[in-house]
Amino acid sequence: MSRVFAYCRVSTSDQTTENQTREITGAGFAVEPRRVHAETISGSVEAAQRPVFASLLAKLDEGDVLVVTKMDRLGRNAMDVRATVDKLAGMGVRVHCLALGGMDLTSPAGKMTMGVINAVAEFERDLLVERTQAGLSRAKAEGKTLGRPQSIQGGTIETIRGRLAAGESVASLAREYSTSRQTIMRIRDSATPMPA
Repeated sequence: MSRVFAYCRVSTSDQTTENQTREITGAGFAVEPRRVHAETISGSVEAAQRPVFASLLAKLDEGDVLVVTKMDRLGRNAMDVRATVDKLAGMGVRVHCLALGGMDLTSPAGKMTMGVINAVAEFERDLLVERTQAGLSRAKAEGKTLGRPQSIQGGTIETIRGRLAAGESVASLAREYSTSRQTIMRIRDSATPMPA
């Protein structure tokens, strides 16, 4: 007999998963309280890297049903959601999404819906990249300096290079100039001539 599990996720500790649990119950899914898995973690963290979701995966068996209120509970990245649904389908677990009318994402219609959603997500990512590149090009054309401002400027860089050449440590210079070791190492490495 198949068991029904619920996965509920919120991003911050001031939010609660209670509404998601009620929505799942209200949709007619009888989920025992011990089979409701809820966690507070960002959707940008891959599903497999989330502690509660990873423990849920270990409990699921072939024929089980996993219910989520929305696809973004599984993840914000369409590729991660797709990989998660594919993994669950491979285990023989059906995934129902209430926001898609309770559709089983592992069914043929669900796979088609996932394909459309992935295509739209990819289109949106491409548009975002295109707009970002256009903005950067415009800023460069206007003579704006891009990136983070350097924490160490001009003559100080030459002083640091000299002190490094004299044998002072990266860590001591980083402490003295209130910067990171990586910044001091970049200064050191930028002074090193490239081999011919």
